[in-house]
Amino acid sequence: MSTVAVTAHDAGVERLLASHRAIPAGAPVRLAKRTSNLFRGRTPTGVPGLDTSGLGGVVSVDPDAGTADVQGMCTYEDLVDATLPHGLTPLVVPQLRTITLGGAVTGLGIESASWRNGLPHESVLEMDVLTGSGEVLTCDATDRHPDLFHGFPNSYGTLGYATRLRIELEPVGRTVSLRHVRFHDLDALLAAVDEVMTNRAYDGEDVDYVDGVVFSAAESYLVLGRRSDEPGPTSDYTGQQVFYRSIRHDRPRPTRDTLSTLDYLWRWDTDWFWCSRAFGAQHPALRRVWPRRWLRSSAYWRLVALDRRLDVADRLEARRGRPARERVVQDVEIPLGRTAEFLRWFLREVPIEPIWLCPLQLRDERTWTLYPLRPGERYVNVGFWSTVPVDPTQPRGAANRRIEDAVDALGGHKSLYSEAFYDEETFWRHYGGDHYPALKERYDPGHRLPDLYAKAVRGA
Repeated sequence: MSTVAVTAHDAGVERLLASHRAIPAGAPVRLAKRTSNLFRGRTPTGVPGLDTSGLGGVVSVDPDAGTADVQGMCTYEDLVDATLPHGLTPLVVPQLRTITLGGAVTGLGIESASWRNGLPHESVLEMDVLTGSGEVLTCDATDRHPDLFHGFPNSYGTLGYATRLRIELEPVGRTVSLRHVRFHDLDALLAAVDEVMTNRAYDGEDVDYVDGVVFSAAESYLVLGRRSDEPGPTSDYTGQQVFYRSIRHDRPRPTRDTLSTLDYLWRWDTDWFWCSRAFGAQHPALRRVWPRRWLRSSAYWRLVALDRRLDVADRLEARRGRPARERVVQDVEIPLGRTAEFLRWFLREVPIEPIWLCPLQLRDERTWTLYPLRPGERYVNVGFWSTVPVDPTQPRGAANRRIEDAVDALGGHKSLYSEAFYDEETFWRHYGGDHYPALKERYDPGHRLPDLYAKAVRGA
């Protein structure tokens, strides 16, 4: 590590601690953030937040050890820019550029390497955490506060905030070679996922990355990626072309494509998967004049925030004589053997398409206290992000509640980055309720941070 980088990091930590001390005793502690990748509201407190302005960078990259020391508020965009020149990336790079490393660990992140590398927190070797009591503690899996280390993922800032994380990196090539494989049947699609996860190959070719898209029960795709250093041209989906449209075809054999590794990592960010269509950004005439710097998820997120503040969409629906819309923005993990069943139910009951699929398996036998996926179990993350008409005869969040029930019935789990409607007993059954109170008392005895149920369900 360079002395300059370490000194700058130490100064950032001191500013953070000073801002913590400045918050009045008994007042709630929160980050002072202008942006977020969360899709749930929170109750304003009127109290200044924690100053994280000095904690947004990479402290060091060690190419020989294959590790990086990274500040908690560093975005994956900046992290990849620091590691890729060494031919390395984090083991899992979530799809959106402005997700922070600390956010992906205290929350959850996933991507097309998760079928072999698990979730982002599984590649953390050690981390420094500012706890609710105002201490910065270094923790790891075995010797130093291992209960905090294993309880931190999915705690969403209710036990503390990461200031520094040492993570593993893996080698990558110049490009990623893609095959877009079409399926006309969901069972065949999930059988192919199982084959890839078993053999690390499909139809005789090695596979490094896997995700997929479901457009209907009769049209779905796997996108199979292979790291490569082969020379040749690459496609560009950061301008007029839209990535998810490029995968669709009706041919007996897979179609092929090649992206630079950087463009592959951010292939979904340009159009926020497919959600940019809600803003007209995929219309050819508008796309030609849409500023290139606005073709990214953070720009669409600002438009969503504006809509939520001004209630634009629901006002327009009302003028057309239509009901308001319920936001259904969720990612759920379903056991692989039950995923086709869930997809059929979802396609029948919830009018949202496309649907994103991302296979997942924990890397090893370790379990994680607040998001207890089963070691050795194969899951598929199912992501769906849109709205449905509100039924005025049903309680608030009716569609989301039905999805929660369906996920529960199939033995799945739901990420907490968006709205949740669980009663308290059900919530703690899913999210480590047997262990959370002890963690809370140990690392936030003054309860300066909201508890997980209050934050995830009540919007504290």
